[in-house]
Amino acid sequence: MALRVDDASNNEAAIITCLVSMLAVVYFAWNVNKSRKANAKLPPGPRGLPVVGYLPFLGTTDLHKKFTELSGVYGPIFKLWLGNKLCVVVSSPSLVKQVVRDQDTTFADRDPPISGLVTSFGGNDITWSNYGPEWRKLRKFFVGKMMSNASLDACYALRKHEVKNTIRDLYNNGNKIGKPIDIGELSIATLVCAMQNMLWGEALELKEKGTTNLGVELKFKFAELMVLLGTPNISDIFPMLSWLDIQGIERRAKKISLWFEKIINSTVEKYRSKDFNVEGKERAGENFEGSRNKNFLQLLLELQENEDGSSSISMNQFKAVLVDIITAGTDTTTTMVEWTMAELMQHPQIMKKVQEELAQVVGMDSCVEEFHLPKLKYLDAVVKESSRLHPAVPLLLPRRASESGSIGGYNIPKDTTIMLNVWEIHRDPKLWDNPLQFRPERFLDDGIASKFDYSGNNFQYLPFGSGRRMCAGIPLAERMLMFVLASLLHSFEWELPAGTKLNLSEKFGIVIKKKEPLVAIPTPRLSNSELYH
Repeated sequence: MALRVDDASNNEAAIITCLVSMLAVVYFAWNVNKSRKANAKLPPGPRGLPVVGYLPFLGTTDLHKKFTELSGVYGPIFKLWLGNKLCVVVSSPSLVKQVVRDQDTTFADRDPPISGLVTSFGGNDITWSNYGPEWRKLRKFFVGKMMSNASLDACYALRKHEVKNTIRDLYNNGNKIGKPIDIGELSIATLVCAMQNMLWGEALELKEKGTTNLGVELKFKFAELMVLLGTPNISDIFPMLSWLDIQGIERRAKKISLWFEKIINSTVEKYRSKDFNVEGKERAGENFEGSRNKNFLQLLLELQENEDGSSSISMNQFKAVLVDIITAGTDTTTTMVEWTMAELMQHPQIMKKVQEELAQVVGMDSCVEEFHLPKLKYLDAVVKESSRLHPAVPLLLPRRASESGSIGGYNIPKDTTIMLNVWEIHRDPKLWDNPLQFRPERFLDDGIASKFDYSGNNFQYLPFGSGRRMCAGIPLAERMLMFVLASLLHSFEWELPAGTKLNLSEKFGIVIKKKEPLVAIPTPRLSNSELYH
């Protein structure tokens, strides 16, 4: 027994000695690195503790709000030490322009967290990979082939079919009409099916045993992933400790990655076994306009199987891009549908104006079509105002300096992480009149509307980012967001359940969602029941 106690004591002493030695090495490296960088003219910022750096960063759950507080103290550019890592936060349009336009290539690399690396199969996607030949190849293919107007126009019938399915199911299901509906679950189920249609031509049955609905399951997977991506991770700050996975973030990210991989493998297997060919086929009971065009999965598979190394992609890139499309194409759009509907529920007079515009443009004897969307100026202003107050990704995605540069007269050493606080810019009273007020009319004022779009050219308004690393899926996101909202608002009246008070508080994550799901009751708005079939 005494021998076992001695062995246990020896093991414990060895572990403690090992940890102390590691901390000593980290502390030495931190001091050397910090003293080296201290000679440069760095931005101001809060003092951090030795080794750890700025400790409050590790415990905060609202980084965008915490950074806004700090910018009130240190100005529109400040620094944070996170362990041995230097981070710089920028929150003014002129300084953002220096990052995303004037020195875009210098600051075009990514600083992916471990959770991002795991779920992108080693940083092999468009979102998290560094700027370079492989990233340019993926983005060029994605934007040129998948997001082109011709490609999106060709698969409109497939998107339309799933939105119509949602409207029909709401109307025909007696358990839904007049009963509370979770708007988030409704929109993500619609978008998941629409995304499947665009990816491989039809919504495949991908339910796992014991589950009820892929859309609901994806909602929870996405919610967990967004929290993991936005959570400050000790392993990211201290890579030497990554093997401990103290917070369990890497383990949870791997479970999500395996789940996605299983879905992708199952999909590809089913796709190939059915020998899909869009030539001459009908999709969703309608002629697939432009059926000679290949669906997204066909394009990706051909690229993956191409023997020409300069234009082919690896299997990890294939899987990572699919995860990009599924997550970015559904989660952020669902988030904005929910925020926009919540603001409309909070402002019924604005909802009334939206529905009056729909009655005028679409007509009460017709259903919404995509060709109506450019004429819905007020709804467009509502969506833009919602994106201003609730940007889906309030800090965008972190950039990393591939070489030394400067921002606002301050030196930015190589490998510095740069965060852009779009949330603060969108609420800055120096830039916006009554910034906390939900007022879509601000995007309709003469001379103003033309200045604000999603292109990232106006650094006062950047819901999708700007420069080389701005969101690649804007054309699809804009279409789907407007189409889903217009269809829901034209087909139904929406009201809160009796006695319910709307809560607009936020839920932490790299994508900012509503803390409490939006639940509303639909009632048919159109008199012709045939329009719901």
